[in-house]
Amino acid sequence: MPQAPSMKKLISTYSPLVYGKYFNALSRLSKEYAAKKAFQTFSKVRKGRVLPEQTAFLNRARMAVEKVADHQLQSYLWRGSKETVLLVHGWESNSFRWHKLIEFLQREDYNIIAFDAPGHGHSSGKRLHVPLYTICLHHMVEKYKPNYIAAHSVGGMTTLYHQYKHPISSIEKIATIGSPSEYHEIMEHYQKLLNLNDTVMEALNQHFKEHFGFTIQEFSTSKFVKTNTKKGLLFHDKFDNITPFHASEAVHANWKGSTLIATEGLGHSMHQDEVNQQIISFFNGLNKTAKQEVLF
Repeated sequence: MPQAPSMKKLISTYSPLVYGKYFNALSRLSKEYAAKKAFQTFSKVRKGRVLPEQTAFLNRARMAVEKVADHQLQSYLWRGSKETVLLVHGWESNSFRWHKLIEFLQREDYNIIAFDAPGHGHSSGKRLHVPLYTICLHHMVEKYKPNYIAAHSVGGMTTLYHQYKHPISSIEKIATIGSPSEYHEIMEHYQKLLNLNDTVMEALNQHFKEHFGFTIQEFSTSKFVKTNTKKGLLFHDKFDNITPFHASEAVHANWKGSTLIATEGLGHSMHQDEVNQQIISFFNGLNKTAKQEVLF
């Protein structure tokens, strides 16, 4: 006899549709207000705070609080004598996600900076979106002047957008892992998940234009990197079920100084030693920039 679905599964299945019906109905009264509420829900952070088992590792760093855009950002510093590496985590994560790479970087004596995005880790706030993350990233770049950046998922999207807006010369190399490239793909998934009507989506598009200076279609890191003169190393798993592999393919096609490393079965997070060693080799200058993808 088949079992009834759990309450948790029912809630996760139907809650988005309830939100969608609410926003669709609200758009008949005020498209602008419906877009505002829909975007607030889209950018709400539901997990990513520091867990008890992550605390001991993070406490070994020198910690400071950065005041940026009405937020208090928790930052971490592991001192080293070599170049400075800035680590930029992804959605609903925190600086601990880098703990394995940090160990590799420490062995090479790199100076390491990480920070928790708004609503994540020990930082303040409840919401995050790429334009806000970009403002926070810019503060960290201006203050700590990193030579290299490693970024995961939305952190990678943010980093490439930041480089488009602020092509700071001190940054020489950028490594991204499993990063999306087209904002419209993210929003199309959001529309499908909530079953939002076209009126809400058109209002959301206008909301983006008014508040951030670009439409949903205009935000594309695969277009932004056309002017990127840094060296890049892109990791993406062909079976990534969070962000599509074609995102990094598109970025790589337009980024002259990039190398794409395609993997199979390493997932979205890519904490594996072989990935971390490739990043170290890239920062150490041992990788040769190539237009071919490498599979492992």
